[in-house]
Amino acid sequence: MKAAVTTRAGDPDVIKIQEVPMPVVHPGWVLIQIKAFGLNRSELFTRRGDSPGVQFPRIQGIECVGIIEKDPSGTFEKGQQVAAIMGEMGRSFDGGYAEFTTVPLKIVFPFKSKLSWETIGAIPEMFQTTSGSLNEALEIREGESLLIRGGTSSIGMLSCQLAKAKGLKVISTTRNPEKRQALLENGTDHVVIDDGQIAEKVKEIYPSGVNKVLELVGTTTLRDSLRSIAHKGVVCMTGILGNSWTIKDFSPMYDIPSMGKLTIYAGDAANLSKELLQEFIDEVEKGNINLNIDRVFSLDEVAIAHQYMEDNRAKGKLVVKI
Repeated sequence: MKAAVTTRAGDPDVIKIQEVPMPVVHPGWVLIQIKAFGLNRSELFTRRGDSPGVQFPRIQGIECVGIIEKDPSGTFEKGQQVAAIMGEMGRSFDGGYAEFTTVPLKIVFPFKSKLSWETIGAIPEMFQTTSGSLNEALEIREGESLLIRGGTSSIGMLSCQLAKAKGLKVISTTRNPEKRQALLENGTDHVVIDDGQIAEKVKEIYPSGVNKVLELVGTTTLRDSLRSIAHKGVVCMTGILGNSWTIKDFSPMYDIPSMGKLTIYAGDAANLSKELLQEFIDEVEKGNINLNIDRVFSLDEVAIAHQYMEDNRAKGKLVVKI
């Protein structure tokens, strides 16, 4: 089969298209013929060598959608539509950057849809992360205000739609003024151009601060996001668009406002169910949710797609279609 293999840690050009042996199906695992997969920021860090325990060469990819090719357990039928997500996929074992992959049954979710594969390919990890961040970590409620830091990312765009549907007021940020209109068309109430220090701009809109913050830029803006919250406000750090894992000289007693709350969301397959996935796919199919897919690449273009992602050029989800 053909696969995009990360041959060693490094820049995007370490990803090479190679012919590799078909994976062997072990008991408790299934073989999936991959139709599409989404690209994720965490895969960029893995490619750079920043993910502990990952050995190269490795076929990356923490998610995929496709059809069952073989299931020794008989749980799924051949040809059945499925998604696979997380569970060390693309890290401790080969993942979705290929024509076929083998994954454990516990991270496989069946669904039925007439959507195109590139559309379905955008869904699993984006939905799991967005829903978990908003509902599990931030526990958003109708009438609250939400700041989305990194609003033009795929997670940011979808989070805005889901938050608006739940009755929240939303502020979305972007570093690029040219992306302002895209955020407004996606439904946000306010756009703030992010220069790294926006707490005062946020408080011009909500003088007491916002109730909740979805922090997708990460450690580079986290202190400022904490300064943006209202009394007993909550910040959830889900993304690391700023490409930095740590904060130098972070002081919880100083940097976290009194009675403010800081949490993270790093969900996995256990936070997703086949019912939730099917319900979301159905809403996309009905046209009630717009996925904001920025660009679709081929398997041969995975290295190009990684460079595109690293350059922060996307205004939504990046998908690879096999």
